Amino acid sequence: MAFFSTLISTVLKMLFIGVFAVGGVFAGKKLRERKDAKNSETK
Repeated sequence: MAFFSTLISTVLKMLFIGVFAVGGVFAGKKLRERKDAKNSETK
């Protein structure tokens, strides 16, 4: 039983970290698009 409880907690931690990683990638893409849009207007 201890094996399954450890497995479940590890999987939940991995999912939690994965959500932040995917969110960070999307946030970075959005920030990059905004920065590129500002640079193209000034040229």
